[in-house]
Amino acid sequence: MQIEIKENSMSTIRITKQFNFETGHALYGYDGKCKNVHGHSYKLSVTVIGQPITDSSQVKYGMVIDFSDLKKIVKEEVVDVFDHATVFNQNTPHIELAKELKQRDHHVILVDYQPTSEMMVIDFADKIRKRLPENIALFSLRLQETETSFAEWFASDN
Repeated sequence: MQIEIKENSMSTIRITKQFNFETGHALYGYDGKCKNVHGHSYKLSVTVIGQPITDSSQVKYGMVIDFSDLKKIVKEEVVDVFDHATVFNQNTPHIELAKELKQRDHHVILVDYQPTSEMMVIDFADKIRKRLPENIALFSLRLQETETSFAEWFASDN
């Protein structure tokens, strides 16, 4: 069976790019081991949705978005910011530790939320959505914290 693709047919396509980064955090008030400062090798999958460019005169012809353009956005908004950083909620006693680490030239990020995978993926979705071209929508994010644990964000749920 051969499938014929017409040049001017409109199809909605999802594309995904994956990223890796290392980040430390601590969950203040938590009743388990994660109350201690520790780190994860995060894997972030970013899926966008749109229609491939149908104008053959365009340099990005046939693409929903150039993977390198998506990579630039995600690296600038998430990976380059969070990689090898330690994340603390700005409203916890960890603020004293954060200040000391900053004084010792450590990369510390203070956020206004508990830095769980769930809250981080919400933050990342907001940052990425603001940077996408008008004709491209963020479909989903998957933030994998360990080999067996991850949080997912879907535009359709929000």
